[in-house]
Amino acid sequence: MKYSFLKHFFSLSISVFCISAFGQTEIKSKIADFSTFQPIESASIYIKNTTIGTISNTDGRFVLVVPQEFEKDTLVISSIGYKSFKTIITDFDYTMDVFLEEDIASLDEIILIAETRPKTGNDIVLKAIERLTENLPEQPYLQKGFLRHKERNKKEYKWLIESALTLYDSSYASGSADNLKINVDETRKSYDLRDIDSLFTYAAYLKNNSKNSNLKPKNLIRDTIETISLVKAIKWNDSRVNGLENLFKGRLNLLRNSNMQQALFGKGMLDKHQFDLDTILVDNERKLYKIKISKSKEMIGLNTKNIYNEGYEANGWLYIYWDNYAIKKIEYELVAASEAQKRRSKSLFDTKINHKLIMTYREYDGKMYPNYLYYETPKLVNIGDRSSEKEKKEDELRKNKDEQFYFTIQEILFTEIIQDPEIISQTLQNDWSEDIFLSRPYNKEFWKNYNVLLESNEEEKLIQDLSKRASLYKQ
Repeated sequence: MKYSFLKHFFSLSISVFCISAFGQTEIKSKIADFSTFQPIESASIYIKNTTIGTISNTDGRFVLVVPQEFEKDTLVISSIGYKSFKTIITDFDYTMDVFLEEDIASLDEIILIAETRPKTGNDIVLKAIERLTENLPEQPYLQKGFLRHKERNKKEYKWLIESALTLYDSSYASGSADNLKINVDETRKSYDLRDIDSLFTYAAYLKNNSKNSNLKPKNLIRDTIETISLVKAIKWNDSRVNGLENLFKGRLNLLRNSNMQQALFGKGMLDKHQFDLDTILVDNERKLYKIKISKSKEMIGLNTKNIYNEGYEANGWLYIYWDNYAIKKIEYELVAASEAQKRRSKSLFDTKINHKLIMTYREYDGKMYPNYLYYETPKLVNIGDRSSEKEKKEDELRKNKDEQFYFTIQEILFTEIIQDPEIISQTLQNDWSEDIFLSRPYNKEFWKNYNVLLESNEEEKLIQDLSKRASLYKQ
């Protein structure tokens, strides 16, 4: 009996030491629905009254690194439509799952009480856009974040980069083109196993450099093109279509750039979107409007250079706080709607959804800051298009769509907000680069103390498979 107690005490001591090593506590757990036992994805996990936090993955699991000075503070776990879970960090039992109970407000009750408030979804959203000047940050700030950038077909990962980021934003009122910057601080993983036979990408690359608008992929012969040239084309295309600059400074950054010319959520937004009030939910004891996004009288385009990125209609949801009209979450899709875009999307991507965006925001000091960003888009490739075996390869591709069609996913988890003017000023003096391809040595000590987005079980397996194989850029 005494031996068992000592053995248990020794094991517990080792566990506590491992968790509290390096002056910090690492919390891991799983979040699930109390009624259905299903995992809850994208739940917010954060330390109350701080800027430190993370979110749960598709399996409902999360990991949060808590600095030692916050170990006596309150941990909050919340998700839209559920009652929040709160506990002192030192009292958190990481061996048990966290179950959240459903919490939904009455739509009829809210409408009856709110006689002077906007009644329709369109009016609520217009009010929310009008209030952006009050709800988004008006002072410069930095955010620390974690990027997982992956490219895959339906069977396996072909490309993966995981990096630590710093985002600088001078304020909502300033244009993002000159007042928003991104830097890649460190890289944790970098694997590339993409097929390099895409003549679509190479043709676009040559058009851009030579200004020859008549150049067609079918006129190129793969056997005559050096692999190094195709690799350059792939890198160029990645930056053009899925670059961090495009994501943050373009139209799909719906709230931050709603004051830019031809913004999707700017002037005339009701010509391209309709918003219908669905119900009232609860988030961390605050009421939220849940509003359906649907098509309107005009189609949507992104005006991307040298790409037919037009002819879409919108679909999705908005979640807006009832008390101050701050937008908490956006789920937004652009679906092929014009006949030309439908044909293009079906033949090239095997999907009508060309852009899928999820953005969540977290309130701190009365302002809403980006918390999590998910962006998915299909990728234009043509695997195996070698001139000597073209007919054979095309026949194989028709039989195996799982390998033919690719898509890219970018996830960014923001884990910390910095408002100190001196730190901001010092950081801006550094060299900034948003190049995720730049070779950086692995910094083991840095990643021990950095919050990341936990991989799902499927992702973990796919990453392990990818890591065992060769890298494109080492060839």
